[in-house]
Amino acid sequence: MEIKGIARVDKKTKNLAKRIKPGEIAVINHQDLDEVAAMSLVKARVKAVVNAAASISGRYPNLGPRALLQNGIPLIDLAGESIMETLREGQQVLIKENGEIWVGDKLAGFGQWLTIDEVERQLANAKANIAGVLKDFLENTLQYAEKEQGLILGEVAIPETRTQFAGRHALIVVRGQNYREDLLAIKSYIDEVKPVLIGVDGGADALVEFGYCPDVIVGDMDSISDETLACGAELIVHAYPDGRAPGLARVQRLGLEARTFPAPGTSEDIAMLLAYEKGAELLVAVGTHSNFIDFLEKGRKGMASTFLVRLKVGSILVDARGVNRLYRHRLKPRHVVEIVVAALIPIFIIIVTAPATRELARLMYLQLKLLLGI
Repeated sequence: MEIKGIARVDKKTKNLAKRIKPGEIAVINHQDLDEVAAMSLVKARVKAVVNAAASISGRYPNLGPRALLQNGIPLIDLAGESIMETLREGQQVLIKENGEIWVGDKLAGFGQWLTIDEVERQLANAKANIAGVLKDFLENTLQYAEKEQGLILGEVAIPETRTQFAGRHALIVVRGQNYREDLLAIKSYIDEVKPVLIGVDGGADALVEFGYCPDVIVGDMDSISDETLACGAELIVHAYPDGRAPGLARVQRLGLEARTFPAPGTSEDIAMLLAYEKGAELLVAVGTHSNFIDFLEKGRKGMASTFLVRLKVGSILVDARGVNRLYRHRLKPRHVVEIVVAALIPIFIIIVTAPATRELARLMYLQLKLLLGI
C-alpha cells in the first residue's frame, strides 16, 4: 500500500492536531505516543501518521499507537529526527510500502510500518517492565512530596477571584482521556446544578465545544485557543514557584487581564486547590490525570503534587472519569412494547370511564345484538 498526501510537520502533537486538515499526513516527533494525542489526530481525520521517534519505547504500555490503528490510520514509526527537518510544511509526500518516504524524486527518509499485531507484541513487552517503572515513579513521588508539602499546608498564597465558589459545586475540566464522553454523560448535571465551570488549559476549549462558557480558566495558557481565552472567563496563569509565568505574556498580548498562581505541580492540581480553598461544596473532575500511566504519558516522573492535593480535597472530590462506561443499557424490543402498553393504559381508563364513551359503547352493543338477532 502507498500513501500520498500533504505533510504537516510539528514536534508538538497537540499543536499539529489543531491545524492539520482531514486527509493530510501528520509528521510528529512523539516518543511513547499517548492515547489522548492519538485521538486528537483521529478526530482531525488524518490520512496517516509519520513518527520520527519510537511510538512505543517499551517503558510502559502506552495506548496511542493502538488507537490510531484501530481507527484505520496507518502509522509509520521510527522515521528518525532528521525527517522533521527534511520534510517541510505543505509538501506533497509519498509513503511507499517498504517504508520509504519520498518528496518528488528525492528520498526524504525511511520508517517502519506498524501493524496491530506488532503493536500488541510491543505492548505486552512493555507490561513486563511495568514493575520497575512503577518503583522509580513511587520513589520520585515520595521524594518530591516532601519538598512540595507546603502546597497543602498553607504555605502557598491562593489568589483572589471575582468568581464566587462558596456553597457551590465546581466542575474542573481537563482535556484528558475520554473527556468528551464523560462531559456528555454529565451534561444534565451541568445544566441542572450549574456548577462553577473551570477549564484547565485545553479543558476550557472542551467546555466551549459543548456550548458552555467557562467561568474560570487556569493553566499555562499554552494549549488553549485565543477565542476561548477571550470569552470573558476569569484567567489565572499557573506560574513557577519563583513567580515566573511564561503564559502571562500570551494573555497580555491579547489585551486580557489575568492573575498568577505561583505553585508547584500541575495546573489541574492548583485548579482543585483554588476551588477547595474558596469554599466550593463539591469538586467534580473530568479528564484529570490520576494514575501513574497518565503522568508518564505527560512526561512526568512522579505525581507528588497531585497526591498531596487529592489527599487534601478528597472528601469533596468526585472523579467523573469513565462515568460514561459505568452503565450502558441497550433498549430491547420488549421494553418498547412495555412503554407503549403503559402509555395506553391511562387512555383506556379515560375511554371506559368517560360518560360519552360509555353511552357509545352501550349503543354499539345494542346494535350488535340487533344484527345478530340476539
